[in-house]
Amino acid sequence: MRIAVDAMGGDHAPHEIVKGCIEALDAYKTHDIDIVLVGQQQAIEDLLQGHAYDKSRLSIENALQVIGNDEKPVNAIKKKKDSSMMIGLQMLKEGKADAFISAGNTGALMAGALLKVGRIEGIDRPALAPVIPTAQGGSLLVDAGANIECKPENLMQFAVMGSVYMEKVLNVISPRIGLVNVGEEETKGNDVIQEAYGLIKSTHLNFIGNIEARDIPAGKADVIVCDGFVGNVILKLLEGIASSLFNILKQNILKSWRAKLGALLLMPTLKGLMKEWDYAEYGGALLLGIDGLVIKAHGSSDASAIKNAIKQADIFVSKGVLTQIRNEIVMIEDRSNEQ
Repeated sequence: MRIAVDAMGGDHAPHEIVKGCIEALDAYKTHDIDIVLVGQQQAIEDLLQGHAYDKSRLSIENALQVIGNDEKPVNAIKKKKDSSMMIGLQMLKEGKADAFISAGNTGALMAGALLKVGRIEGIDRPALAPVIPTAQGGSLLVDAGANIECKPENLMQFAVMGSVYMEKVLNVISPRIGLVNVGEEETKGNDVIQEAYGLIKSTHLNFIGNIEARDIPAGKADVIVCDGFVGNVILKLLEGIASSLFNILKQNILKSWRAKLGALLLMPTLKGLMKEWDYAEYGGALLLGIDGLVIKAHGSSDASAIKNAIKQADIFVSKGVLTQIRNEIVMIEDRSNEQ
């Protein structure tokens, strides 16, 4: 398996990206994984010096240009064809890589993936699908920002792709599918949501109906279906709440010696809680619906996040998730034609 990684994308590129790839090679020695760092060769070579790693499993694909986070996606992919992001996507398209990971410009990655790699046949719109922490473990949020407006068919397809991912990658049997709405009743929401409800209900998926925002942190659904506008708000709100809660907790612990003593006793529990809510543990968000494995790592990804994104790619490819999604889409289309 060959995984291409955008060495120049992200807030901490290239040093954290390179470090994460080295850590992945060390952590997954028993896995058949080779890594290609795509980016400015000299900068990458300088960072590799002094590190012990299996040189037969890591190579560099030179890329002269870098797409910045503040660049407009369409302009960037047109003007910077020799960027690390576009070269990595081209490698994926040509079969020179089985997966591509980038912590760079989200809009450019989505636009570039659509242009270079294309969609799975039968999928109208790909979706950004991160795993978010909940009280029940992790839930998949589909879509988290790729599609601001959606048709009912798009939301149904998000449910299908999300269900396959949760079952094949995270080993969740018969994943619960929830449609984000302003109430649980089937008649709630606008026309798009109501029609999507009927479409998802007509599939063989384990659809539990509408869920409200308050149900999400509790882990009521394994797959959370919504348009990208709503999904991005949910994602950013959860990130903000988690950060604020930990900051408030830290401030209160420092107020008295009793609180400090209690925190010391609870340190293992607190560390475990922080780990559960750390985005780095989940690696990145898949671009579900792209006809190739593209993972969008968090813009502030550190080495640990990149290492886990590589692990995520390994699982996705080895379990044939793309093939499973293709099969599910064909199955649902066939049932729809029979009705």
